Amino acid sequence: MQSRVALVTGGTGGIGSSIIERLASMGHRVATNYRDEAKARAWQERMRARGVEVFMTPADVADAGQCEAMAREIEKALGPVDILVNNAGITRDTTFHKMNAQQWNEVIATNLGSVFNVTRPLIEGMRERRWGRIIQISSINGQKGQYGQANYAAAKAGMHGFTISLAQENAKFGITVNTVSPGYIATDMVMAVPEDVRSKIVAQIPTGRLGNPEEIAYAVSFFVPDEAAWITGANLAVNGGQYMGW
Repeated sequence: MQSRVALVTGGTGGIGSSIIERLASMGHRVATNYRDEAKARAWQERMRARGVEVFMTPADVADAGQCEAMAREIEKALGPVDILVNNAGITRDTTFHKMNAQQWNEVIATNLGSVFNVTRPLIEGMRERRWGRIIQISSINGQKGQYGQANYAAAKAGMHGFTISLAQENAKFGITVNTVSPGYIATDMVMAVPEDVRSKIVAQIPTGRLGNPEEIAYAVSFFVPDEAAWITGANLAVNGGQYMGW
């Protein structure tokens, strides 16, 4: 497969880092966004030490104007983006009867609004070149819901609705659009949860363990090659068997 330009939003996190490393190992040139420059540059140096070069540009994915500028910066530095992984996401967990408008709006804007903001400046170029891969990183909780996550579950479920609509609109242009829905992954965020709580989570997973970020990266990479051109509108659940929906 030829080398292409890939954008992974939220790439400095645990899952994002693994996706970037996997795509780079496939020969692709990879970019990501950041909001905190000091933290991002430190992360970039750690990736460089692992032999992975990542182009970085500032952008808040909840801001359409910043996403437009990000797309142009990446295109100027690396070339047109053919592979997009919408991975950026946040949580503002609380039960709905206690949730305020800010907690709702921040999660919807960052987790769901971002897929419009980031994809919109890139889709026309993919259609012109008649090749593209767009992959949403959703969540098991977008499939089954989760107590205290009405905002997060709504946004993550909406991501797959976006996937299946965009897949239908762009199939004839050589663009596939798919979703990966991870279960509980051993990222810093999950490992910071008290051990007794984590044990209860693991007890619900048939494989008996948390997932690894590298396993999500592999799932993403499955959708990228030319051999995956007939797979579009799919939702690949990667959750150790915790949720087995159709």
